[in-house]
Amino acid sequence: MKVAVLGAGAIGAYVGAALHRAGADVHLIARGPHLAAMRQYGVRVRSPRGDFTARPHATDDPAEVGPADYVFLGLKAHSYAACGPLIEPLLHDSTAVVAAQNGIPWWYFHRHGGPYDGRRLESVDPAGAVSAVLAPERAVGCVVYAATELEQPGVVRHVEGTRFSIGEPGREVSARCLAFSEAMRAGGLKCPVEPDLRGDIWLKLLGNISFNPISALARATMRQMCLHGGTREVIETMMTETLAVAAALGCEVGVSVERRLAGAEKVGDHRTSTLQDLERGKPLELDVLLAAVVELAAITGVPVPTLRTVHALSDLLALRSAA
Repeated sequence: MKVAVLGAGAIGAYVGAALHRAGADVHLIARGPHLAAMRQYGVRVRSPRGDFTARPHATDDPAEVGPADYVFLGLKAHSYAACGPLIEPLLHDSTAVVAAQNGIPWWYFHRHGGPYDGRRLESVDPAGAVSAVLAPERAVGCVVYAATELEQPGVVRHVEGTRFSIGEPGREVSARCLAFSEAMRAGGLKCPVEPDLRGDIWLKLLGNISFNPISALARATMRQMCLHGGTREVIETMMTETLAVAAALGCEVGVSVERRLAGAEKVGDHRTSTLQDLERGKPLELDVLLAAVVELAAITGVPVPTLRTVHALSDLLALRSAA
């Protein structure tokens, strides 16, 4: 199995290292000091499950890699529309794109069924720019439950979690999903193939839609947000509104707000990916987390006043941090 990891940051390098350890033909595509460190020392994983080092091929040139069976997409969602020149050399007729993104994916309504089947969301696929680069037919959805940080170039700090749920937009359990799942499990990761991944998408989003923007606005860790009474109340309201939008789309999330908050508090002083991006001066990945659900609320007629308020504040923050 040949796997190209496009965007081998903290999550991408962690997955690539695990797959390489299992014997897959892995190629990491990155740049800058991180790439230089991986070339010289390999991917060094620091984890409570045990430290290890893997030395897959690393490059900044996808043409050097050539077509792969799977492209594990570790880029931020706001980079998808512009990734055409990077991903095209990695594709053959049956290449699957395993998109490890937070939030609502561009393929969400692809083979969805019902009245919204095939609908495009402007917030995640503006003017169809993402679908033009990443054909929905190639997409294998991936919901990441692992928390990692790039501690320094070439060094991935694995905080907790090893689950990467995957699934087809059309809800079938496909051979390509089963093969990828087997390789991930051989590398020590959990990779269940879900008959309907959309439930996992909303479950993960329940935390991302609230904790990520609030963490950036308040410069706070998971534990700090959970322990502050007023902030906790805002997060509870955001989660409740999100569940209402999911229900309007026929998706019931099998977890309560209270349980989701309790799980987040156990993570401790972890900084969300949005807060990490803000601190590093990187663009904030909020369209797929927050703007998309506000758009879905408008489509389904669900009132989401708190989501709209936090979206307005965090959107201004994103604009100011990008200036």
